[in-house]
Amino acid sequence: MPHVEIKCFPGRTEEQKKDCAQKISEVIAETLGCKVSSVSVAIKDIPENKWKEEVWNKSIVADKEFLFKKPGYTCD
Repeated sequence: MPHVEIKCFPGRTEEQKKDCAQKISEVIAETLGCKVSSVSVAIKDIPENKWKEEVWNKSIVADKEFLFKKPGYTCD
């Protein structure tokens, strides 16, 4: 039962988010060997001025040992 949470700046349409979630679900199901119906995807809009506080500090720095793909930027 994989669950994916995507955090991004606002500005994507609902259609873009649905398309992204569907494609990610398909890749996860194929890669991890589960059913697409077992995958859930959440997409949260985080304003740019809250990115460091809400995402960088809480999800990237705090969970760095779990990151299999690290960002190519810093928030220092």
